[in-house]
Amino acid sequence: MKRRRIHSSDIEVSSLGLGTVKFGRNEQVKYPNSFNLPSDREILALLDTAQEEGINLLDTAPAYGTAEERLGILLEGSRDDWALITKAGEEFIDGQSHFDFSEQAIIASVERSLQRLKTDRVEAVLLHSDGHDADILEHSGALSALQRLKDAGKILAMGISTKSVSGGKRAISLGMDIVMATYNPWHREEEPVLDAAQQTGCSVFLKKAFGSGWFGKQHSDGAEEECPVDAAFRFIFEHPASTSVIAGTINRDHLRENCRVMRQIEQAS
Repeated sequence: MKRRRIHSSDIEVSSLGLGTVKFGRNEQVKYPNSFNLPSDREILALLDTAQEEGINLLDTAPAYGTAEERLGILLEGSRDDWALITKAGEEFIDGQSHFDFSEQAIIASVERSLQRLKTDRVEAVLLHSDGHDADILEHSGALSALQRLKDAGKILAMGISTKSVSGGKRAISLGMDIVMATYNPWHREEEPVLDAAQQTGCSVFLKKAFGSGWFGKQHSDGAEEECPVDAAFRFIFEHPASTSVIAGTINRDHLRENCRVMRQIEQAS
């Protein structure tokens, strides 16, 4: 699997990253089907499969329940094999999301993530936007916090997971290393963010490639849709700004299929 460099760093990440929300949280999620949290043995098997398939990128967050703590334990002895991305600004407590993007809160969140992940640094931290992208970027103090952490070597790259075109473009104009955007054949509204990133070299991570499992099922007339994995990956990587697509799964067969499709697309390009 191809690897691409994160902007302004020496970090190379696989075209496909593994999202870990399902490792630690099954409440108030937007997937079409309910699920049980996997056992430690099941997560280890999934991580082994990911490595065998060429994946080195793991995406997690404090808002993903116990995902960070579980990864910290399960990656012991193999942490350096992975590029770890976590987030800051959102926590999930007692069934609800809580947001705080103040400088003090962001620094405290990242320090706690480092403790949970049992590491002295993470490859990147993204601000976990609540939708008020511009306010977070310009008025919260969050960027100053990330820069302080980067200067201290505790994070190697910084960015934001946005919810608006204006927010994504603003993050790029402010010189952030990474912007995470929603972009797939069924949601093309954020393409201007990718266009802006292409002009600066900002790395773009794509979330919700399959619409959290809702898209790519059938056409409105009832006809079968083409394989949603193939359709999504081909569409995403037709744009030259795409760095990596984050896809969460706890099913090893689904993971293998995602990797098979990715390799097939890369070989044909």
